[in-house]
This record gives sequence, structure tokens and C-alpha cells, in this order.
Amino acid sequence: MKLSRPLLALALLGAAGMAQAAGNCTISLKGDDAMKFDLREATVSASCATVTVELTHTGKLPVAAMGHNVVITPTADLAAVARDGVKAGTANDYVAKDDARVIAHTALIGGGATTRVSFPGRKLAAGGDYSFFCSFPGHSALMKGKLVVTN
Repeated sequence: MKLSRPLLALALLGAAGMAQAAGNCTISLKGDDAMKFDLREATVSASCATVTVELTHTGKLPVAAMGHNVVITPTADLAAVARDGVKAGTANDYVAKDDARVIAHTALIGGGATTRVSFPGRKLAAGGDYSFFCSFPGHSALMKGKLVVTN
């Protein structure tokens, strides 16, 4: 069977589009000593079996002074989860234990460190209203962004 060039080009474009969507299962963030993430918005596919969050702390300050993590919640719950996280303390990475509003969270890290967490993609729905933020006390006001979940 011989394919025409335009048909072959269309097939390759379609395959490339599917590969790109399938590869959209990792959220990579960098946080610094100025309390900023490098992204204000991240996108993942609802078709991901597993979603991975990677955080690199590009600063130099230790975890006790400028620790960062990534917490994913429905946007409506962000402020309450951050407030409850402060009460949970550093031993719990500033995330309340067994908080059903928390979809996932990384460990708390200091400058120069990297952490990651993976969770089932089924915890996110396409079109849902989700946010990511750092729950270290006072950081969520600046260190937050929108998590977009596509089909």
C-alpha cells in the first residue's frame, strides 16, 4: 500500500500531536529565594495514568529559612489548606495530615534540593479548577499558580 505525501504528512502530524498529549504528565517547577515559582500556569492531560510534580529549589537558603514545596488543591480550597498547613508545622511539610482537599504535595526542601511526587491522574478532571502553591508560612500569597487539566 502506497500513501500519498499529503496523507503521510497528516498521519505524522496526528501522531506527533498524540505523543505530545501523552507526554504532558509532568509538572516541572523551580522555586527560588525570592519566593517565586518559574511558572504561573502548568498544564497536564486528564488522560495521564500518573501525574508527576517535580520541584527544584534554585535558591541557596536552607529549608528552615526559605523552604518550598508544591501542594495541589482545588482552587477554592487553597487559602484554607495553606492556613491549616501552617498549623501542621514543618514536621508535616506544612500540609495537614490526611487532608482530603490536598490532591498531592511534595516534601519541603531547601536551596539546591530537588523533590518529586506522583499521584493518580484520575484525581484531576479536565476543565476542573485547580491550583498549585507553596505552603511554607507566608509563601502562598506569591508562590501559586493555576493548574490546567486538558482532555
